[in-house]
Amino acid sequence: MDDLRSLTARFPRAGRVDAVYLRPGRERAAVSVASARALVDRGLEGDRSAARPPARPGGSKRQLTLIQAEHLPLIRLWSGREVADADFRRNLVVSGINLLAQHSLFADQPLQVRIGPDVLIVVTGPCDPCSKMEALLGPGGYNAMRGHGGTTARVIHGGVISVGDVVTVEPGAAAAQTGLF
Repeated sequence: MDDLRSLTARFPRAGRVDAVYLRPGRERAAVSVASARALVDRGLEGDRSAARPPARPGGSKRQLTLIQAEHLPLIRLWSGREVADADFRRNLVVSGINLLAQHSLFADQPLQVRIGPDVLIVVTGPCDPCSKMEALLGPGGYNAMRGHGGTTARVIHGGVISVGDVVTVEPGAAAAQTGLF
């Protein structure tokens, strides 16, 4: 019988990057791109999260934001609004793999998420919706999105992320060694 540690490290299949977005500024619209360079300890080049050097070793816990493609129709259904994926202001839309399960339950057993051939990230927690989602989705929009806002992550190995890249989860020895988990 498998224990919880082995079960939480195993995923049935790989996922896929469906969209890549850069958020150039606070009140500026997100921009769809075919690919973007992930910078270690910073986020995506051209995104506001990567504009400044990290203030502390490892950078912020919110360098990259991801949202589950399968959740977007639910959010639209619950809010009663048709909104573009870019309006959710997440960097990556990912399908085919459970993003919420990528945050390890065990501090001594972190998981790394590989995006494409080069990029490694560590999921740091949920990406809760903000009050802008209430304005975007209308009254109750915040609650329509709560629990489905995606995840935040740190970049631990940089490279290019492109639409169509494969997303896989693997044991995270590098994350444990760098203290990013």
